[in-house]
Amino acid sequence: MDDDWKDSGTNLRECVMMNKANLAHRCSNAMISVNALATFLYFIESYVHEYTRSKNGQFRKFPIQIQFPFDVYKTPVYELVGVGLFFHVLKTAIIIAILNALILTLVLHVSGQIDIMCQELKAIPSITKSSSTKSLVVRHQKIISLSKNIESFFSFVALLQFVWNTFVICAIGFMVVISLDMNMTSKFEILVQFIIPYFAVTIEAFVFCFAGEYLSTKSKTIGDAAYETVWYKLSTSECRILLFVILRSQKRLTITAGKVMDLTLEGFTNVMKASVSYISVLYAMY
Repeated sequence: MDDDWKDSGTNLRECVMMNKANLAHRCSNAMISVNALATFLYFIESYVHEYTRSKNGQFRKFPIQIQFPFDVYKTPVYELVGVGLFFHVLKTAIIIAILNALILTLVLHVSGQIDIMCQELKAIPSITKSSSTKSLVVRHQKIISLSKNIESFFSFVALLQFVWNTFVICAIGFMVVISLDMNMTSKFEILVQFIIPYFAVTIEAFVFCFAGEYLSTKSKTIGDAAYETVWYKLSTSECRILLFVILRSQKRLTITAGKVMDLTLEGFTNVMKASVSYISVLYAMY
């Protein structure tokens, strides 16, 4: 990425890369904000509920299951530990959002390089030197290399995310479903506590699948752009170069989940279908 930014010598390249960078910045802020809001609402609703329980003389609990070797249920230890837990969970949620934003940023950067290459393919008839045409092959190889690095880095992470998000979406969805049979106060408490985390976890699964789908779709445009060039105005050697570009672009750039399946929007729908199926089974057993 650093080499690409150093190589953005023309206005076209700089404009495309800046647009992708700004889009990645906005998406990253949105994902971090959603995760932070989910953590905040979960803890606020939990502490309001526990405050009501403590006034009625009931035993106080923390929003998450945790054990300490000392008594933490006396004031002000209970409040201090609660604040520490809040910042710990908030930090974890933000790190997860940053990880999701990272893969989206990398994929958007690759798509920007693909857009630049497509624009340069359209300008091939004005190129007089074959070395300039061969530079497109070098750029294509850089795009392939970067996408492979993204795949190797995020493949196992995506697999863990897929498995974990399926169970989490199922568990949170089950809590939302059973809340519909409760009274209005309990229903409102559970919806406030779990609806935003449900959307946050769903967005995590969607971001990975969208990144893989977007990268695959963008990789096809290179072959289309090379095919639509005014090839009959080129020399025989330049036509051979375009032929190699078209042949190589037929192999899509993808991101897989542990080398098991490609990350696509179809995979996201399968995750949601599996989660809904598990929810229905749990609700029938409940």
